[in-house]
Amino acid sequence: MNKLLSICIITLILLNHTAFAQNKKADVLAVKESVAPLDIDPLTPAKAAFYSAILPGLGQAYNKKYWKIPLVYAGIGTSLYFYIDNNRKYNQYRDAYKRRLEGFTDDRFSFLDNSRLVAGQKFYQRNRDLSALVTVGFYVLNIIDANVDAAIIQFNVNENLSLKPEIYPNDVTFRPNVGLTFNYTF
Repeated sequence: MNKLLSICIITLILLNHTAFAQNKKADVLAVKESVAPLDIDPLTPAKAAFYSAILPGLGQAYNKKYWKIPLVYAGIGTSLYFYIDNNRKYNQYRDAYKRRLEGFTDDRFSFLDNSRLVAGQKFYQRNRDLSALVTVGFYVLNIIDANVDAAIIQFNVNENLSLKPEIYPNDVTFRPNVGLTFNYTF
């Protein structure tokens, strides 16, 4: 009785597995037939770059990479903050130095001598200029990212292009050779 029950259970499992495998093959064929080739628009990268040049982050939205938009604004916003802060401090040191040359010593930098005021001006001017350069760099990086991302989205990877290792016999010595074949079908 136990043997008969075990044989029935194993038979049911095998029949169910076979039916499932056939359905899976039919599903794979249906998926392969339903996949249509994508149309390539050569102007998509240019549009994305143009949109990012108009408004930073708009090219990323055009590419549907919404998670990159906060990164774009964080980079540009942080560098703009440092530009504004360094410019404000540069102007404070410059104004204090000008007042010192006019003879006034009642400013908040009265504890510094003239050489320290000039050094402070140079320091904040250099940091301000560097912050401006970083801001422009993030802006350009935003445009380049949108352009490259739009071009990569259209990159076509399909079965027409394949790279396979192959072992074939040598015609003279009949020893196996190892090769690499690159196939492209039109």
